[in-house]
Amino acid sequence: MAKDSSLLLPQMGEVWQQSINWQPDSTQEQMFQRLYEGILLGNRQLNLTRITQPEEFWEKHLWDSLRGVASLLPSVSANLKMIDIGTGAGFPGLPVAIAFPQSSVTLLDSTRKKITFLVSLISELGIENVIPLIGRAEAIAQQQDYCQTYDIAMIRAVGSASVCAEYALPLLKVGGLAILYRGTWTDEETQTLKPVVTELGGVIEAIEQFTTPLSHSIRHCLYLRLTRHF
Repeated sequence: MAKDSSLLLPQMGEVWQQSINWQPDSTQEQMFQRLYEGILLGNRQLNLTRITQPEEFWEKHLWDSLRGVASLLPSVSANLKMIDIGTGAGFPGLPVAIAFPQSSVTLLDSTRKKITFLVSLISELGIENVIPLIGRAEAIAQQQDYCQTYDIAMIRAVGSASVCAEYALPLLKVGGLAILYRGTWTDEETQTLKPVVTELGGVIEAIEQFTTPLSHSIRHCLYLRLTRHF
């Protein structure tokens, strides 16, 4: 049976390359397509995402997820330990896991139904480098198995930047990087965030503003480096 063309993700090889100097291979393209179809199917039972049209899904879930780790893409073969805090429907964690097959990516969410769905989806996709985890970031940060453990902590659409820093930084090794995915951002917000990050043992290493390639929306990523355990 032919695949419904309305459910096909757009082929964006040139856009990937021009915007983040990376593009998926054919296997990864197929994984992204199957991920999209799996999310659409899961949406029938769970409120996973309002973003369901192919181009919008590509930009706001796939491209946006990987734009946040663009600086790491030259080292996709590295063996990194990553965590996606408040993963929801699996973003940015699942696209990152597909792009970084040598790294492990923990998907953390406090909603059991979402993690149960992700367990099923991961199995269907055959992704072997993902670890689903039910819990709250502030609670698992108190557990020896998780605190001060990760190289990269990603967090998107989970509260204020200060709250995101408080969730992410305790999970990092010294030298680890927290990546906060944000929409708008101001200098005033930077000044508010700085003392919080300092108290948590980190520094604001970079704030990147960028424009999404299809809808031309302004977005930001904040990069917080843990320099000491607090």
